[in-house]
Amino acid sequence: MDTGSQKMNKTHQQPDFVRPCPGISPIPAFSDNYIWLISNGRQAVVVDPGQAEPVMQVLKDQQLSLSAILLTHHHQDHVGGVAELVAQTGAKVWGPAGEILPVCDTTLIEGDTFKDAALQLNLSVLDIPGHTAGHIAFFGTFGTTPVLFCGDTLFAAGCGRVFEGTPAQMAASLAKLAALPVDSRVYCAHEYTLSNMRWACAVEPGNTALQHWHEHASEQRRLNQPTLPSSIELELACNPFLRARQPSVVQAATDWAQRELTTPVEVFAALREWKNNFR
Repeated sequence: MDTGSQKMNKTHQQPDFVRPCPGISPIPAFSDNYIWLISNGRQAVVVDPGQAEPVMQVLKDQQLSLSAILLTHHHQDHVGGVAELVAQTGAKVWGPAGEILPVCDTTLIEGDTFKDAALQLNLSVLDIPGHTAGHIAFFGTFGTTPVLFCGDTLFAAGCGRVFEGTPAQMAASLAKLAALPVDSRVYCAHEYTLSNMRWACAVEPGNTALQHWHEHASEQRRLNQPTLPSSIELELACNPFLRARQPSVVQAATDWAQRELTTPVEVFAALREWKNNFR
């Protein structure tokens, strides 16, 4: 995780909270999923539509034409609505080459791009395996705003479980995301923020930036507002999984594991196991 190490050393400073980006909005699905809608008031792209009905309702309410569907990985809560949306709208589907998907017109690997001139959306593909073997992210710009759609790899103050990859793969994938510009807005796919923060506060109880963000996010949820997007800057300051070289995080992981942890991957693996069992 050397790439972002200088940025990660900015501990306990208070990064700016992130305001919603006009033109990108969450469509709630299931109990805690967000399907991201990117629109210009006429046409739209959606990311990871696990359900079709809420997307169709928004398209109808806002009189939008769906032109494309972007997929980050194969889990049903991210792809379950794809076939129906394609049948009803004719939208084209773009998704990871290394995953079995219900529908996919264009398969993607790292270095590929997705561009929509009408939306001023210009995205590049990143391979970020770990949560699933072929998981990808979309990073680029919406207008002039740097944006990241990262599925279930990076969450606000957390990360996805390692289901199909290895801790080393997941740590490398997170390092890749950590190296993105700090003002990049992070659009992950679940409203897990408060539960992640409760754990993160147990890891770094002295992290004042995390404490302030936790207070802010708690108020957002009290008002039934999304806690997303996050930003790379916030994650570097507050997310233990991106801070596996910080002495406070290393010590906390070592104390929890009750064994010596000699590499950042071992620290990451201990943190992930800790989070898996945290109540």
